Amino acid sequence: MLREKELFLIRLMKLTDGLVIAVSFVAAYFITLLIRSIADYGPLAHAGEGLRGFLKVHFWLVIVTIPAWIRLMSADGVYANFRTKLFIETCWRVLRTGVAAMFVLGSVVFLIKLEMTSRMYVSVFAVTALIGLFISKAAWRWFLDYISRQGYNLVNLLIVGTGKRAQEFIRNVHAHANWGLKIVGLVDDDPKLLGKTVLEYPVIGRIRDIPRILREHVVDRVIFVVPRLWLNRIEDAILHCEREGVGTAVSVDLFTPKLGTLSLSSFAGVPLLNFQTTSAKEWQLFVKRVMDVIVSLFFILLFLPVFILAAAGIVIDSRGPVFFRQVRCGRNGRRFTLVKFRSMVPGAEMRRRELEKQNEMNGPVFKIRRDPRVTAFGRFMRKFSIDELPQLFNVLRGDMSLVGPRPPLPAEVDLYETWHRRRLSMKPGVTCLWQVSGRNRVDFEQWMELDLKYIDNFSLWLDFKILVRTVFVVLTGYGAA
Repeated sequence: MLREKELFLIRLMKLTDGLVIAVSFVAAYFITLLIRSIADYGPLAHAGEGLRGFLKVHFWLVIVTIPAWIRLMSADGVYANFRTKLFIETCWRVLRTGVAAMFVLGSVVFLIKLEMTSRMYVSVFAVTALIGLFISKAAWRWFLDYISRQGYNLVNLLIVGTGKRAQEFIRNVHAHANWGLKIVGLVDDDPKLLGKTVLEYPVIGRIRDIPRILREHVVDRVIFVVPRLWLNRIEDAILHCEREGVGTAVSVDLFTPKLGTLSLSSFAGVPLLNFQTTSAKEWQLFVKRVMDVIVSLFFILLFLPVFILAAAGIVIDSRGPVFFRQVRCGRNGRRFTLVKFRSMVPGAEMRRRELEKQNEMNGPVFKIRRDPRVTAFGRFMRKFSIDELPQLFNVLRGDMSLVGPRPPLPAEVDLYETWHRRRLSMKPGVTCLWQVSGRNRVDFEQWMELDLKYIDNFSLWLDFKILVRTVFVVLTGYGAA
């Protein structure tokens, strides 16, 4: 019953958000007209046909943006646990999903060159919609708090457990009366606690007394906050609650992961407890992939003359193929063929063993500053990372991303320590923190730590900052061998 109420509330909020976004499209039209009139920018395209003509041309924006934005908010957890989430956190999630949605939409408008779509209008719409969504969320929060204060829609809880974690749960409920939760009593298997109070709430029975308690009190949900050793004790109680139609929830202290985060899901009806070791969310990875495709395609077209000049320089400088292909390890060990401009003499890989003693890097990687296998033109390409440009095709194919840990050789991965392998948990990239932190001036252990730092602190904003720093590194040749 509680789950159904929550789903119904989420559907209502999504419907409200859809209406807010739709109204923002119309409001943005008039606001844009006002701004252009004040700034003397001239009329909008199709403005002569009025609002109807303008919206008719831009109807596709409404159809695409509303479900996409709501989907992003849903994926980022805007609607989940709405009543128990801090309002500032909700606003922050709305803001970042809005920025992501508008960034993708604005990029599409710019790259496809939709001349009939004003970028000013898109910007005004984004700001208008965000303000509307903030107001909508504040209104929902006020409404739910109001009905809770009036005593409507209260959820009566029976808490099983009085230990440290149970007391922490009780304090959270007590401190947030606006959540609409009311504790009717506590249950503990220690007979010495019967009749006593814990944090001002009475202990009204033992686990075996739960059937009686459900008859004597109005209980909407039973929360089991118990040690893992109690699992066999609470099974019958859960089954009894199920037979009576009373919802239950179990908070069991199973594991405390040091790096991962916990989440619940189900597979074919089987409940699963997930331990996620990366901080990246699905909506962020989706936006990251969309931008990888758009940006890599843009740069391939932009640098086409550089591709042609680099190929000519390689052919003139030395005999051999233009491109160098090498098997690398991608996400979770997937193997793919990485493509680069050839910067070494043919057969360079066969000469690596004789140069092993000159290796300047610790760990299972091979780097020397004045590698005798590198051609004269190859050294120039490496200084300005021109040899890396063909990896944009790897990005376009999906083997790599623009930003991510550099893809290692399978032989290097075989020599990794366990903690090194976690860098394979994200898709490899053309550039990364190591690339913009000195490259060959950074030793192997620091390199691995930088990659794990990127994974643990992943965000689209961090990707953007690394890309900007990469431009500086490329132009100056900083850290190149």
